[in-house]
Amino acid sequence: MASSDTASPQRIAVLGAPIDLGASVRGTLMGPAALRTAGLVTVLESLGLDVIDYGDVGIADVAELGDEPPAKAKHYRQIQRWSRVLARRSHELAQTGAIPVFLGGDHSLSMGSVNGVARHCREVGRDLFVLWLDAHADYNTPHTTITANMHGMSAAFLCGEPGLDGLLGDETRAAIAPGQLELFGIRSIDKAEKELLRLRRTSIADMRAIDEFGVGVLMRRIIDKVHARNGVLHVSFDVDFLDPELAPGVGTTVPGGATYREAHLIMEMLHDSGLVRSVDIVELNPFLDERGKTARVAVELIASLFGQQITDRPTPSNAIIPD
Repeated sequence: MASSDTASPQRIAVLGAPIDLGASVRGTLMGPAALRTAGLVTVLESLGLDVIDYGDVGIADVAELGDEPPAKAKHYRQIQRWSRVLARRSHELAQTGAIPVFLGGDHSLSMGSVNGVARHCREVGRDLFVLWLDAHADYNTPHTTITANMHGMSAAFLCGEPGLDGLLGDETRAAIAPGQLELFGIRSIDKAEKELLRLRRTSIADMRAIDEFGVGVLMRRIIDKVHARNGVLHVSFDVDFLDPELAPGVGTTVPGGATYREAHLIMEMLHDSGLVRSVDIVELNPFLDERGKTARVAVELIASLFGQQITDRPTPSNAIIPD
């Protein structure tokens, strides 16, 4: 990537997005505070990273637009304001060369955060791939959705699907191709959503595939694919990707999720790859958590993503060191 993008890969820019209007269960607006309380910034700093916490973004000063809201998109006007400010801030942070880490908040925040990173990658001539660690595909549109909850439309929006075309207003929409989206850990897909994903030929590693092949094989395929395109990765980590026994603090629990060890292996492999340039941590609902259990697990996993190891083993011979 251009020098402005990799001048200091050890710099981390933390930004909270306390939004919970995209989900059916309120409470994720407390997610950024819970992640900070669980020690996210302290852990990252202990790894020798230069961390700047920019606090939480807000929308109080963001004007509403006058476009016609879709018929089936709850809280469209407020989420539109969040998406616009996050798209702008995400782009600004990516331009600094730091790795933006967005603390959610529900998954609708990705419609802004990932868009800003994708815009920057387009400007510097790199393909952005998105690893969607989630129990759900989030590939609905206002035309296919059953619930009208916008956190279930975020991946589809990022891939340029129609229905939310005015969401970003004057902010540049930088859609990725469906082939640059990697759905991983999926175990709940609506019927119409499934058909749309089939038509788009989007890559899906569901829990059946993980059970059959293991996360190591499947992650290696993704990493090799991104390397082959000289691309970079955005990791969008929905904590409901994890099994509810491990991470109860979510509003949309689905049994049969990733185990503690599977999740850590994914994060360790991503760190070794040197590909990760931005991260979302979404859907943590402290109101539903058990004494901070989910927040602590999420912090441990992000620590693995940025290099924390159980033992001081040598760097693997196939690791890619960031420029």
